[in-house]
Amino acid sequence: MIEVLQVIFVAALPVSELRGAVPLGIGVFGLSVWETYIWAVIGNMIPVFFLLWFLPAISKFMIKKWDFADRFFSWIFERTRKRTEAKINKYGAPALILFVAIPLPFTGAWTGSIAAFLFGIKARRALPLIFLGVLIAGGLVTLATTGFVMFFK
Repeated sequence: MIEVLQVIFVAALPVSELRGAVPLGIGVFGLSVWETYIWAVIGNMIPVFFLLWFLPAISKFMIKKWDFADRFFSWIFERTRKRTEAKINKYGAPALILFVAIPLPFTGAWTGSIAAFLFGIKARRALPLIFLGVLIAGGLVTLATTGFVMFFK
């Protein structure tokens, strides 16, 4: 059970997300492919709920309260905007699916949630788009981890 909790925790972290959780579950802990995939997807989606519904209020509160928060949110929002703006403007909200689905650094559920907030995509609309992207990313990372797909050959 502790292995499952570790997979969930790693999947919920903003840097590792599925890219770290799936290899951990399959390669290190020896969990089954499906068990790892399901727990990693669940773990990756946990922060999405909080980000989509609470990021607007939290960012406003922190920006008013602390100068460093204003600088931090300005930095993270600008970085996310640069990475996502062209795709969001060209393809609209469904671009979130593609952005989240690509298992590369600084793409994923966390950045997709921030992008949804920045571009005014309502949480109810963004959640299923991000979820679909997480499912696809989880599948790609699982295939790569199990050797079905060799991305870096």
